[in-house]
Amino acid sequence: MNDYHERLAEYLLEKNPNLSASKARTWVELFWDDFETTYAKAGRKYRGPEMAERVVRSWINQYGDKLHEFAALNPKYAHMLNEEENEK
Repeated sequence: MNDYHERLAEYLLEKNPNLSASKARTWVELFWDDFETTYAKAGRKYRGPEMAERVVRSWINQYGDKLHEFAALNPKYAHMLNEEENEK
């Protein structure tokens, strides 16, 4: 799983250089978990990490360059994405 997350985090950083590596990784994990949870709640059979990677990659293509703006406007996610700054 870590290989998938690392690959996707690197891809997200290519799309959005405004994110730090740890924030990119957090976004990937949030997207991944959201996909798996939604898929399971819909009663669909799990089709493996390759399917999750394809979906997350498509979300990165669609939203990746704007994620830093979204986090600033949405307090639901801001606390998850600002932990890195709080630790400094």
